[in-house]
Amino acid sequence: MKHDQNSVVPNDNGYIRRFSRVIEYIYANLDEDPDLATLADVAALSPWHWHRVWQATYGESVFATVKRLRLHRAAADLTYSDLPIGEVTSRAGYGSKEAFGRSFKQVYGSSPAAYRATGVKGRLQPAHGGAPLPKKQGNTTMHSVEISSYPAETIAVMPHRGAYMQIGQAFEKLIGVLVNRNLICQTGAMKAFYFTDPTRVPEDDLRSAAGTVVPEDFPIEAPLERFDFDGGEFAVLHYKGPYADMKWAYEWLYGEWLTQSGREPADAPCMEIYLNNPRDTAPADLLTDICLPLKPAS
Repeated sequence: MKHDQNSVVPNDNGYIRRFSRVIEYIYANLDEDPDLATLADVAALSPWHWHRVWQATYGESVFATVKRLRLHRAAADLTYSDLPIGEVTSRAGYGSKEAFGRSFKQVYGSSPAAYRATGVKGRLQPAHGGAPLPKKQGNTTMHSVEISSYPAETIAVMPHRGAYMQIGQAFEKLIGVLVNRNLICQTGAMKAFYFTDPTRVPEDDLRSAAGTVVPEDFPIEAPLERFDFDGGEFAVLHYKGPYADMKWAYEWLYGEWLTQSGREPADAPCMEIYLNNPRDTAPADLLTDICLPLKPAS
């Protein structure tokens, strides 16, 4: 990726920088209820009109954005922590377990208690048909994984530093830039690239990027960066389900499939390809291709 940190953002009508500040503020203050006046100050825009511009850009209100992000965090809390459901309820911004339970079930298809009891392995489903992923350690069947070759592509990316679970922040900024520059119709598949190993690098230092496939002559200007994807052969796990559950899919892909496949990983970042949109798709129906780069077969 190439980027001059001191460069001026060209063709910026002001909304790109302003909405980036709002996105950063929302992620940093997710426990706070959104206040339109405060966010107007963050954006340095008229409190009378700024939210109409935001909703036209992102296709949802700030309140819907915050609700979606909080429920995403709640799903992760239920999956990977022992927090009592009452505390998860409060972190999600609800005053009662009943209200939280109704909202959570509407989005995730089950009550918070049932979601926690089922566990990741019980929820994991194949994305494109076939048998479910194995639920027991030591199962050698390679379910829902295929070897695919991808061509070299030009990717316009928004860099992200920090927890991989927070890469949605970079996607929000990316979409805002593309919409404000009237470039969204020239883009292709949405992809993410993960450049560092979360098992050995502190979370705050993890490097990743949210991106979209673009034509070679696409105007990639700050704050976007150019990433030249080299293509190659990948082991592709077709994953269906909430983004919060993907950690176990990675563990299975690395710990069981790769070690028994006879293949070796290449010196290149993992890639995720998003096949539908979390704004209009239930978490259980989200489709993601998790792509592990491979060295050529011997």
